[in-house]
Order: sequence, then C-alpha cells, then structure tokens
Amino acid sequence: MGSVMIWIFQMRGCKVLFYVLLAAASLVACFCPPEAAALYQGSALETTVPFDQQHVIRISSNLISVPVSATDAEGNSVKNLELKDFAIDEDGQPVAIAKIAEPGQTPLSLVLLYDISGSVSNRFDFEKETATHFLNKVMQPLDTASVITIGPQPEILQQPTSDLSVVLRSLTQLKPTRGMTAFYDALVVSAQFLSKVARPDARRVQIVISDGEDNNSETNKLNDALREIQRADCIFYSINPAGASVRLNTISAKGQEGMKALASETGGAAFVPEASSDFDGMFGRIATELRAQYLLVYYASRIKADGAFHKITVSIPNRPELRIRARQGYYAPKAPAKTK
Repeated sequence: MGSVMIWIFQMRGCKVLFYVLLAAASLVACFCPPEAAALYQGSALETTVPFDQQHVIRISSNLISVPVSATDAEGNSVKNLELKDFAIDEDGQPVAIAKIAEPGQTPLSLVLLYDISGSVSNRFDFEKETATHFLNKVMQPLDTASVITIGPQPEILQQPTSDLSVVLRSLTQLKPTRGMTAFYDALVVSAQFLSKVARPDARRVQIVISDGEDNNSETNKLNDALREIQRADCIFYSINPAGASVRLNTISAKGQEGMKALASETGGAAFVPEASSDFDGMFGRIATELRAQYLLVYYASRIKADGAFHKITVSIPNRPELRIRARQGYYAPKAPAKTK
C-alpha cells in the first residue's frame, strides 16, 4: 500500500512538473526577444536546414566559411554558379563543400576605416561624399556598419548599427588632423572589434581609405595586421587617396604594396584612383562585388586546436576563364593554456 501511495505521489509530481515546464515555455514565448529565439532555433540541427531558411552559425570550430568573388574577363560579376561548380582544397587536400549561399543571401558587417592624418587630407570631403553613396548602395536591412579612424591612435567613432542615417551622421564628424598615423594598430583594432561584434553568419569586411603609410603603430606591423585580419575572417578592401603619387617615393609605394598584400590574402582588392572622380566608381565596384559574392561552407576534418594557419585554394574547374578572389587561408582556434 505504501509503495502504491509513493507511486501515485511521484506521478502527480511528474504532472506538476509538466505544467511548470509548460508555464515556463509560455513565459519565454511571451517575453523572450524574437532575435534570441531565432538564434536558439538556428543553432539546432544545422546541417538539415536549407540555407535560405537559416543563417550559418558557427556552433563548431571546424566550420569554415569562404566568401568568393567570381568575375569574367571584362571584370563583370558572374552570378549563375552552383555548388557543383566550385572546388576547395585545404592544405593541398580536396574537401567537400557542404553549402553555398548565393549572392545577396548573407549579411555584411562593415567597418569603414578613415585615415584622418595630414597625408590624405586634401581629398577628405570628397571621400566622405563617395562613402555616403557607397553605403546607400550596399547596405541592406540585416547589414551593419561601423566607423573607425586611422590617426595617432585608432578610435571607434561609430559602433555597429543597421541604421544608415546614424552611420552617415558619424561620417560628418570626421575631421582631418596633422597628427601621425598608427595604420597597422588601426587594422588590428578593427579586426578584433569585428570578431567581437559581428553576427556569426555575417561576412566581415574592412574598407580602408588610406595611403597605407604607418609611422606611429606601437607594436603592430604588416604581418601582425594580416594575422589578425585572417583570424577575424575579414575581407580587406582599400582605396588609396594618394593616387598616382604612390609611385613617387619608397614610403608611399611600400604602403600601397602592403595594402595589396592584405587584399590578396583575404579575397579583397586594393584600388588606386588616378583622380578624385574615380573614387565613386571604385566604391561602386566594391559594392557590386560584395552583393555578388558567394559564400562557401565546409567542415574541416583535420583541424586541431593548435592555432596553426591552414591554406585554402578555391577553383572553378569547368570555368577556368573566370577570375576568382577568395581568402587564402584561416587560423585554427588555439586551445587555452592549461593552468598549473
């Protein structure tokens, strides 16, 4: 009899627990923000949900995303490619591509980095005007943009926002200075900033308006900037307002060569306008390319938590005439040091 009573009590307890859980679920549905609910739902059973119905969420350290730009001989973006058209090698070994996001399907997390030092101040107002045109052209509702200045020390002028009017207002606050230039420090700050604030599924993009000259970075050099940009999965674009004068002296040429290397390694581009009138067209090319990018996703099977760099090669075997730009590799996560 006693055991029967205990069983009845347990059953009633289970029923009570059921109703408690049901009530808790109702409260979550009522008060939990939709964004949080969406993130929770998106993290489950990732490999079974169609790409157009969910974002790529990095729930596993071996999930690698590769933004890819493909253009024809005339430089026009090619938008009719499918997953079967692409091939990826990692460290010389082919890997299976799990998913492809077609152009326009993945959001952008943009950082505009403005050089406010004296060496680029002669075209300052025009640069801000063309950047305004660019943002109006490229930003979509799920995109975010930030503004960081390149000067004696990096300064985050605008936190990430999807409100275009707020970003444009921050551009009006940009003022040139006669101070020195901590160029590489600014790139490192920007990359680490994007790692913290960007949505997990977003393409992370640095757009730099600078001559690339550095005379004030405390510890960072070109290799440090490249490493941090690659660790943050960023694409690097630059527009050099110095124009044709980059060829006049060694310092200017070195600055531009550094930006070309950053762009080449991350799948971006480094532009040098010959005249102020070229700025708008170059911003337009960046906007067109970002809207035409594919996003390839694969699972790295041999990844180790050793912080090592892994080489990536993307190709389109059946369309060898196409030009491809994609990141050249990624850094594996590094396991935290064991405490003694």
